[in-house]
Amino acid sequence: MTKFMEWLTVIGCVFCIWAALVTNKIETSFTRDHYTSILFSPIIALGLFGVYAVTTVLYKTFTFNNCEEAAVQLQKEIEMAKDDLKQLGFNFKN
Repeated sequence: MTKFMEWLTVIGCVFCIWAALVTNKIETSFTRDHYTSILFSPIIALGLFGVYAVTTVLYKTFTFNNCEEAAVQLQKEIEMAKDDLKQLGFNFKN
């Protein structure tokens, strides 16, 4: 089972329980406040997921490491490729 299928299974199960609670298919003794919380829980979960996603992206962006050795190696490989292309007759404009 792929990770995507695992997520879909969990989300499907949670949705079924949520739908049963909202439509009163499950007998509960919730007060009106609890019912409102259950009713808006998907919106709250989506908002929390958005906050998590933004936080993760920003954290990984700000802690991105530079690799100076790889940059130097890449520049050498670019120069080697340019030399090979010049030997094959390619003319660079700059």
